[in-house]
Amino acid sequence: MTLQDSNLLSNSPSSRDINFHLHSYTHPETLKENGPHIIEKGEGIFVFDENGKKFIEGMSGLWCTSLGFSDKELIEAAKEQLDKLPFYHSFAGKISNPAIDLSELLIKSSPVPMSKVYFANSGSEANDSAIKFIWYYNQSIGKPEKRKIISRKRGYHGVTMASGSLTAMPYAQKGFGLPLDFILHTMTPDYFNESDEGENEEDFSKRCAQDLEKLIIDEKPETIAGFFAEPVMGAGGVIIPPKNYFYEIQKILRKYDILFVADEVICGFGRTGNMWGSETFNIKPDIITAAKALSSAYLPISAVLINEKVYKTIEKQANELGIFGHGYTYSAHPVCAAVALKTQKLIRERNIIKHVNDVSPVFSERIKKIKGKYKFIGNSRYVGLIGGFEFSYNSNTKFEASKKIAASAVKYIQNEGVILRVLPGDIVGICPPLIISKNQINEMFDKIELGLNKMVKTIDSFK
Repeated sequence: MTLQDSNLLSNSPSSRDINFHLHSYTHPETLKENGPHIIEKGEGIFVFDENGKKFIEGMSGLWCTSLGFSDKELIEAAKEQLDKLPFYHSFAGKISNPAIDLSELLIKSSPVPMSKVYFANSGSEANDSAIKFIWYYNQSIGKPEKRKIISRKRGYHGVTMASGSLTAMPYAQKGFGLPLDFILHTMTPDYFNESDEGENEEDFSKRCAQDLEKLIIDEKPETIAGFFAEPVMGAGGVIIPPKNYFYEIQKILRKYDILFVADEVICGFGRTGNMWGSETFNIKPDIITAAKALSSAYLPISAVLINEKVYKTIEKQANELGIFGHGYTYSAHPVCAAVALKTQKLIRERNIIKHVNDVSPVFSERIKKIKGKYKFIGNSRYVGLIGGFEFSYNSNTKFEASKKIAASAVKYIQNEGVILRVLPGDIVGICPPLIISKNQINEMFDKIELGLNKMVKTIDSFK
């Protein structure tokens, strides 16, 4: 008998969730059997479940709660704006002051010169919008045939029809009829798993660029409109780009006049040790998408930053057509904008970037030690306060996917009081709130190791 059956008439939160709610990224049968994990409150880097158990939120929720939970200044910013103007739209020239202020701040702090900001509600919407802007741009310059968009295998860019097509992972596409036929995929810059024997990082990066160029030529350059890339590939396994990767990739994009979209949904606002991941990896994008830490995830908001070249063509096309026909009801929502604006101010007032750089050496040292301590962890990678470790004996000796090693590890670790996330390829991601202290980093990894130590006793059965 499943939990759903036994509690069909129950009024418990767990049974009501099972009976009435469709979960994201969840195995339905497992949910029926085990029930949901109900989180009731959060404070700083910690969350508490319905039983009062305390956890370090080692993933910042979904890579997003950068300033931690229950920050009083962010809560107050929302309250103040709700009292003043709880909603207005950005259609027909209307706008609120928080959205104006946030636009200015983002443009002035962008890693490369940008011209305008468009607001949406999620990273998926931002990336969908970026695709439409690229098409609008090419229509304006008389090249409507430039419609194809390239992303990378194992890249994650969202789950809407278009952004879900960019997301090159089976779980986001199988059963949905995706990807759409205008989306193409090039190789993953995963040096650990995909480099040839004896191949150094620079040569591997050149091979990645060659793969991209071959795809462009095969598909005909005059049909390729844009290229999407996360500075660090998050949900694809925390893939850190190898040396010279983006240098080589950008050479190809410039050669064929292809617009570059930097998906900063995870990497933006301090995660990599700079305000933008583009700064960390010397990326010069035409368009930037951002979300998650933009408001520390307190309210849904995302942004698309476009440079002057792109904006001028959008402006020209819109003038010719009589209107810029794109928008969401909640674009530039005043309460979301007010919270995002306050988040960005607090990042600067509290010197969060400096803090990340102060504590990240402890983070990197502890994750390196995990790789050295456990024979079944073949690789770890990290930059700033984002990292991951991969279950394998080496790049050639993997566990069978059906064994679900990483999923087992995450359960052991969660029992010790740390919430982490399983990523494809038997990888565990770590992405704590940026406010985490050195002592808390050590506490987090101590608990992670306690979980892994218990897993050691059963690991041989997974071979």
